[in-house]
Amino acid sequence: MGGMRVLLDTHVLLWWLFDDLELSASARALIADPGNAVLVSSASAWEIAIKHRHGKLPEAKEAVENLPRLLREARIESLPITVEHALAAGALPGPHRDPFDRMLIAQSRIENLPVLTADPVFGQYSVPVLW
Repeated sequence: MGGMRVLLDTHVLLWWLFDDLELSASARALIADPGNAVLVSSASAWEIAIKHRHGKLPEAKEAVENLPRLLREARIESLPITVEHALAAGALPGPHRDPFDRMLIAQSRIENLPVLTADPVFGQYSVPVLW
């Protein structure tokens, strides 16, 4: 799978960082391959911080406190949110209301990146999904 660029969904990022068994073998191999460019959206950092603050991700304390270092160590690149991304996310049709997923969908489309996710909602938006 060398030479691929891929965007991680937030849960995939957390599963990778904390070696969760929920992460599929193919996802694990794709992230581990040094030939691949693995990206995480700034929206995922925002989502982790908000959910941790609300008590929904108590296990993410280390990620909240040390995410830049954890990303560097895992050789995962951050993908900033641009005005173009924000406008596209806001304009997405459909009933799905999660602002973080909507941002990842917009970034996937604009940056031509498949999303590594176990979440079926991405397929409803014609976004290439890997798992």
